[in-house]
Amino acid sequence: MTDPTQAPTAARRPELSPFLLNALVATYLLAICNTTFWGHLFRIFEGRTVTALVLAAAVWALMLLVVSFLAVRWLQKPVLVALLITAGVTSYYVDVLGVVVDRDMIQNAMTTTFAESKHLITLQFLGHVFLYGVIPSVLVLWVRIRRASVLRGLAGVALVSVLSAALLVGLLFTNMKAYSTVLRGNKELMASVQPLAPMNGALRYARMMFKSTQIVVQPTGRDAKPGPFLAKADKPVLMVIVAGETARVQNWSLSGYERDTNPELAKRDIVYYPNATSCGTATATSLPCMFSPLTRAEYSYEGGLSHENLLDVLAHAGFKVEWWDNNTGDKNIADRVTSRFMKAEDGPEFCFPECIDAVFLKDLQAKADAITQNTVIVLHQIGSHGPSYWLRYPPERELFKPTCQTPELTSCSTDEIVNAYDNTIAYTDWFLAQVIDQLDASDRVIPAMYYVSDHGESLGEGGLYLHGTPYFMAPDYQTRVPMVLWMSQRFRDSLGLDAACLKAAAAEPVSHDNMFSTVLGMLDVTTTARDKALDLAAPCRAAAG
Repeated sequence: MTDPTQAPTAARRPELSPFLLNALVATYLLAICNTTFWGHLFRIFEGRTVTALVLAAAVWALMLLVVSFLAVRWLQKPVLVALLITAGVTSYYVDVLGVVVDRDMIQNAMTTTFAESKHLITLQFLGHVFLYGVIPSVLVLWVRIRRASVLRGLAGVALVSVLSAALLVGLLFTNMKAYSTVLRGNKELMASVQPLAPMNGALRYARMMFKSTQIVVQPTGRDAKPGPFLAKADKPVLMVIVAGETARVQNWSLSGYERDTNPELAKRDIVYYPNATSCGTATATSLPCMFSPLTRAEYSYEGGLSHENLLDVLAHAGFKVEWWDNNTGDKNIADRVTSRFMKAEDGPEFCFPECIDAVFLKDLQAKADAITQNTVIVLHQIGSHGPSYWLRYPPERELFKPTCQTPELTSCSTDEIVNAYDNTIAYTDWFLAQVIDQLDASDRVIPAMYYVSDHGESLGEGGLYLHGTPYFMAPDYQTRVPMVLWMSQRFRDSLGLDAACLKAAAAEPVSHDNMFSTVLGMLDVTTTARDKALDLAAPCRAAAG
């Protein structure tokens, strides 16, 4: 007879061995949460289905090895739930938006602000996580685990780990030459395995951050001083460096884009570089790299932190240096100079509630009218930051319609996404023109402006959205960026620069590598830290009188 005191639902809870539960979760993770992995696998091994499935079995063995190693005894359910939720989150970005969640993407996420990250928390995202992460987690918590003694349990874990490792190696050795070639030449394959790839990225990020705590900043350009032209300038020199955000060169009409997204800059006397490339594909990498004395080939997070940067060298040369931010922070670039975040009180008419870039203009005008010493101001734009492109410009400047009005980009048509993005480019064009006009109108200073975007953006091409794709596999949309120089006539005359010479070479390939030395060269800062070969201004400077 049934015991009436026993809850009827308790009797129906399935009971599984620890191994079987781990194996089921590993199978679920690989089979259900890895759409992108399966797409890459069958594309790479087109026509070789058996070879592809053998590699997939090897990946399953690796998944089981990791799960079995981590999900032990009382940690088993918490670990399995964590893995399932992680896979639910990362599979959304990987499978839906085409984002790769690696160390650099984790770094970018860790250094962003809530104001920016909240746009990625959409109903579509929450629904995906609930379906792929929460529901299977509830099932894991619901089942009973048939426990053995501690010794037998640990022995079982050891046995499963050894067998999983042996299966992994054995499967790979069935065709090691083919698999090693594929894994070396198609790094996107293993980079798409959820949640193993993000776990590896998190470990690499943690190791990077640990190493960074032991860094001692090395001096750079402590010998910096005004060159002969700068020393003779009869007024303070003011350079505004605009660090752009997510602008790709393909949507600039100055580069031949069919839409007129740069009507204002086209009217100004600028030097435009249509063949510039970025140091990275995400702000956390590109922004500090831009200001670093290191080239892209030399740059690393630790290397960037261990050297003083462009702003420090300018300060050594006697410039007052300020960083104004309307984005996600300075990424430690402005640690040793004055910095500020723009707020609604700086221009309430431009903040609804997030501030668009016009919030810089009033204070920039006031600064230009009041400075008494050589000054460099960095404006870190919000620019074209996605996915909420429609929030980056005022409604009255919506030139291209209809637009995507949601951060859930996959729910919009390609035309709607491109229209919204093009409006951000047109607004950046207007903003840069305002900066130029304000500076040119101030007779108190000798002004110039240097603009370059930190990276580009994917708008759905090849199934990719946003940015942050590892550089080795990133499309040109994410690595080719616009770069603009503007020099007032009095800047050219005072600093001895030939604009026609600069324009004549502007079509040549350039990159973020040029920024450090070019800014120093334009400003006639003499220092051993400046690399003349990377200084775009060096060939165009007159001999000192």
